[in-house]
Amino acid sequence: MCGKIWRSAFVFALALALAIGSGIVPQAQQKPYTVCSDIPWDPFEMVTAGGEYFGFDLDVMRMIAIVEGYEIEIQNMAFDAIIPAVQAGKCDIGASGFTITEEREEVVDFSCPYWTSNQAVIVRQDSGFTSLDDVFCCGHKIGAQRGTTGADWVQTNLIDQGVDVELVLYETYPLAVLDLFNRRIDAVVQDEPASKASIAAYPGVLTILGVIETNEYFGFLVAEGDPYGLLAKFSEGMCLLGYSCARGFVVPGSPWDNLVKAYFGPSADVIEACWLECKGKLLTDKDVVGFAACMAGCVAR
Repeated sequence: MCGKIWRSAFVFALALALAIGSGIVPQAQQKPYTVCSDIPWDPFEMVTAGGEYFGFDLDVMRMIAIVEGYEIEIQNMAFDAIIPAVQAGKCDIGASGFTITEEREEVVDFSCPYWTSNQAVIVRQDSGFTSLDDVFCCGHKIGAQRGTTGADWVQTNLIDQGVDVELVLYETYPLAVLDLFNRRIDAVVQDEPASKASIAAYPGVLTILGVIETNEYFGFLVAEGDPYGLLAKFSEGMCLLGYSCARGFVVPGSPWDNLVKAYFGPSADVIEACWLECKGKLLTDKDVVGFAACMAGCVAR
């Protein structure tokens, strides 16, 4: 079914209806697959005021599960604990903006890339910094989340090269950004899409000073050897939603396209309000086309 690129919302709706109705996974699932994610990390992983989990990664996981015919449950877990938990069988899937790296590929298996990102450097608008050279010197404190590629970049490209900076590690990026807001550190190095969400949370206070071209690819991960055969389901599900793994192409007007429009650009409070308005289509009706269209339409209002 995914050997061709669908061209309209109608064809998507028909294709998805056939996929869901045909029972792609015929065997009864013994228990839901556990999706472990470090929440919150806007806009990939988010949590409502009422404690419900949502976000681009998490809704993609839900949508793929629907079209591929299996059940999932989402568990919040510290970022640097997810890969060990997947290795130990405590989590079946890691979905938390994981950059695909050679080091990680030695211990887990990744899906095809679903997102491309670079590292952004966030500073206070009143910092007086005018370039990255101003930040990366002079004993300045650079914040990053433990176990992330942002932290690794600072360590490898600055500290290990003798640059006079201090790397301050945090359990979550929101804590690092909060310390930047409170002037306890001088900058934060974080993936670009999440950095845009971070500065939107502190309007008029924080800004992106520059972007480091790391050209990272995000992937969903499973245990080495893919014991449940999930990677093929991810690829098929992405294709049904409108994303071609082989071509890195998003079909205009597809559920994937609409979800990208909903999550990347609007402020966190707008996204949350729209998710609360539209969530029934996803969680109750299992209508991935209707849910994604509802989200895109809501944020555009």
